[in-house]
Formats: sequence, structure tokens, C-alpha cells
Amino acid sequence: MSLERHNPQELSPATGFSHAVAMTGGRLVFLAGQTALDGSGKVVGESLPEQFERALSNLLAALAAAGGTPGGLARVTVYAVDVASYREHAGELGRIWRRLAGRDYPAMAVVGVVRLWDEEALVELDGIAVLP
Repeated sequence: MSLERHNPQELSPATGFSHAVAMTGGRLVFLAGQTALDGSGKVVGESLPEQFERALSNLLAALAAAGGTPGGLARVTVYAVDVASYREHAGELGRIWRRLAGRDYPAMAVVGVVRLWDEEALVELDGIAVLP
């Protein structure tokens, strides 16, 4: 299995994401949306960076349970209730991503939403990964 990341020079620079990710071999894992829920089902963290870290950790835990690693992430969608706040914290969120998931970025999108399932949730991540 391999993932090839493509970032054509004629597109804007890919910072913190890849424009395209191609897969050869392997199997797909579809990862459900993860928010900052703890093991008891309570949203933890009051700030966007705190919740992002927990949501990403939850996503990676689900991926690990399926036998995958962060390098296998091909696609991640981030749903944010406040896109301006997400942009404001982009540097910190990028550091959290690199610490937890490394520098092999998947194809990504950030989508602004009115609210998430749990009213206290500020961010949710879902994804698609490739396993060998």
C-alpha cells in the first residue's frame, strides 16, 4: 500500500494539507466524525485548540483500532462552528496536528457549520484512511 501526495505548482501552496492523495493497494477505512468527547461521552476542553486536540486524538484512536496509523490518512474534513476562530488558531492547530499525526498531510477541507451534535462541541473531524 502506498499513498502519493500531489501538490501541483500551479495551485496555491498546500500548507497543512495536500491537494490530492492517491492510493495504490490497501483497503479503505472510513472514520466517523469525532469531537472532543471523553470516554464518558462528555465534551472536554473549552477552547478550540483543546477541543481540536481531543477530537484529533479520538480520530487517531479509531484509526489505530482499525489497524491504521496517521500516515495512512488520505482525507480529513474539519467541521468548525467558527471558521474565523479556526483561522486565528491555525498555527497552534498545525502544531497539534504535527505532534499527533506528523507531517504527511491528507487532503483536507474546513467547513463552517452552524452547530454540531453536542452544543458544546466547537470542532469535529472525520476522515478516510488507507491500510496495507
